[in-house]
Amino acid sequence: MTSTTENSAVGRSSSTVTAAEARAVAEAAREQEWSRPSFAKGLYLGDFDLGLIHPWPQARADDVERGEAFMTALREYCQTMDGRAIERDSRIPDRHLAGLAELGVFGMKIPREYGGLGLSLVYYGRALALLGSVHPSLGALISAHQSIGVPEPVKVFGTDEQKQQYLPRCAAGAITAFLLTEPDVGSDPARMGCTAIPADDGGSYVLDGVKLWTTNGVIAELVVVMAKVPPYTAPDGTEHKGGITAFVVDMDSPGITVENRNAFMGLHGIENGVTRFHQVRVPAANRLGKEGQGLKIALTTLNTGRLSIPGLCVAAGKWSLKIAREWSNARTQWGRPVGKHEAVGKKIAFIAATTFALEAVFELCAEMADAGQKDIRIEAALAKLWSTELSCQIADELVQIRGGRGFETADSLEARGERAVAAEQLFRDLRINRIFEGSSEIMRLLIAREAVDAHLAAAGDLASADASLQDKARAAVGATGFYARWLPKLVAGAGMDPRSYGEFGRLARHLRYVERASRKLARQTFYGMGRWQAGLEHKQAFLGRIVDIGAELFAMAASCSRAEALLRSNPEHGAAAFELADAYCEQARLRVDASFEQLWKNTDDADHAVSRKVLAGDYAWLEAGILDSSEGTGPWIADATPGPSARENLHRKYRA
Repeated sequence: MTSTTENSAVGRSSSTVTAAEARAVAEAAREQEWSRPSFAKGLYLGDFDLGLIHPWPQARADDVERGEAFMTALREYCQTMDGRAIERDSRIPDRHLAGLAELGVFGMKIPREYGGLGLSLVYYGRALALLGSVHPSLGALISAHQSIGVPEPVKVFGTDEQKQQYLPRCAAGAITAFLLTEPDVGSDPARMGCTAIPADDGGSYVLDGVKLWTTNGVIAELVVVMAKVPPYTAPDGTEHKGGITAFVVDMDSPGITVENRNAFMGLHGIENGVTRFHQVRVPAANRLGKEGQGLKIALTTLNTGRLSIPGLCVAAGKWSLKIAREWSNARTQWGRPVGKHEAVGKKIAFIAATTFALEAVFELCAEMADAGQKDIRIEAALAKLWSTELSCQIADELVQIRGGRGFETADSLEARGERAVAAEQLFRDLRINRIFEGSSEIMRLLIAREAVDAHLAAAGDLASADASLQDKARAAVGATGFYARWLPKLVAGAGMDPRSYGEFGRLARHLRYVERASRKLARQTFYGMGRWQAGLEHKQAFLGRIVDIGAELFAMAASCSRAEALLRSNPEHGAAAFELADAYCEQARLRVDASFEQLWKNTDDADHAVSRKVLAGDYAWLEAGILDSSEGTGPWIADATPGPSARENLHRKYRA
């Protein structure tokens, strides 16, 4: 096969890709069809359809029985693991990996016909939460392997032969990883530099490039690699467009080097590195899907994979609540336990109410995913965004409640004879969740794109900066018809009737608020569309607030539904669940009201002007008074001393 040169985002150097081309690549990979209903999408359009999430989805009895049996066995094994040792050594011991493999942990989501456990997503998330409570690196290891590593894309996109070849191996304990990010490419895959050149024989590809932050990549046996196939002409004369393509690669292949095991502020046991591919020959049979389908495979995999992070956030909330309760009862200040002082009590209330909501959001999304009847791509993205933001706030409040002991390490506390509570470690470990598998900023843009999809479709060329005046005029006629039908629906709804949602008792008023706020949110989005049209995509702060409002409304609805379900299934906890849901909704309503006000009353334009001047160097004088890299090596200055010229191969293997 011979390569050809094309002036395209795929065929050109990463540095020459334009913004329009980058958007086109991302848009082409986006799943644009909505064949199943979506509760969250409706929220953004002013259509609050509670029937899509209530009554609470019910799991199959067989899934519950197998899931509970597995959780019992996993809990017993977790009690034998040493999370403190993982933190001190920055390594998960091989004996732990072997024990987890024996339990079937590496095959929790893999169907039973391929040697996996075939657990539901609900129990998979609960298992991650349990493992994460031992040490978050365990949750990261399993999540990177099962949620986005080889098992998930092969299960969804693989051929029968690929499933038979890889899934049993993964279920038995062959650790896997997902390789997308590059040193100069994060959330903009159009600039990908890793290439897969078709070989002349048509039976393989030659892989070259570097992948960064490869979680599990240091110890992985199999990896999914995203690489760019250039346009080419096949031996039979067929023209191929190429594109970003997914490959399953065996890490034993010649030409693969793990150049570094990265170290981070948190997740000290994570096996994350830099992986280089030099002339690595990959059989064509290892390609997942078609050429050019790789980004779609990656995004589809991440849709479900993102639910693993909310599961881990639930564990963080539960642990924080336990520590906050115990410490606030035991610690006395001014004659009373600190928890009985209002300033601390409000923090405890926030932790408790938010932890209830965290569990409600995760369990609802997981139950809906297991049922398979709803489109949950927005719900999963919202769960990831909202859970990571709120859990970090919980950790921050826990550190504050603990005071100096919250800032002190567990080892130091123990050395002084006190209980070894790793609050500062929790704070560090949770921070990455707002960055990986889609940073909060990127998540808001992705969700906003889906949320305003109906507006963009209706507006057509009105929302295109490149459209002619004639095209915009035609688009305006079509948009007028859409909005003439849609806007009247936003005037009134069930939220205005004090009798609505009466079966929820004291929580009914919160659901009426959600319904009213949903219609208000849709109106505000319409106003933004009308004001900025094609420029709306650049109003990222505005869109971010739109997304955050929808996330809180979703969490409120999930909390109310969860509380009502618990009242029916577990009356002992049902009344307490109502109290927690009520508390969360009261807190969330204040945040929603503030975000609505900030949609139009904000400092966005002024902040934008300041940031541009900072980037231009206009305020560089403000940086005077510190050491820079040319003057020394202060605490925040990197040591410029060059490292060894020879790259150390840190690749170590693990076999179950």
